[in-house]
Amino acid sequence: MQKKHGLQMAAVAIIFMLITSGCATNTSKGASGGAIGAATGAIVGQAIGHNTKGTLLGAAVGGMLGYIIGNEMDKYDQAQLNQVYETSPSNQRTQWVNPDTNRSYAVTPKPAYTQPSGQVCREAEILATVDGRPEKVVSLACRDNEGRWVIQK
Repeated sequence: MQKKHGLQMAAVAIIFMLITSGCATNTSKGASGGAIGAATGAIVGQAIGHNTKGTLLGAAVGGMLGYIIGNEMDKYDQAQLNQVYETSPSNQRTQWVNPDTNRSYAVTPKPAYTQPSGQVCREAEILATVDGRPEKVVSLACRDNEGRWVIQK
């Protein structure tokens, strides 16, 4: 019991470090995305596995996916993704190619839903092709107090 509690505390400390590292002003988009992804993955991993192993595995997978999204998407792509969240019908794919990076994206948004906190959120499945390699991730965005979509993961 003591060992399990210690591992859980270590996992919480790692997650806290990842989250706070994303707050630094000189942090890259990849590092910020990785921190957010790791935190989200850890929460999901704990919810699914109900143990330290699930939490750590979730943090690792979420961190990797978050890094990919944060590192690979520039402002043009973020604006396009935000437009999908704002205007695209649910379950309808929107595609674009970034003219500067030649990376392509296909995004399929899901229906919006309201969290218990009252915040409106929406998930989207993103298929990004970077250097000829397809990467598939699920992104989540929620509206902020001004009504703008803010990507959570």
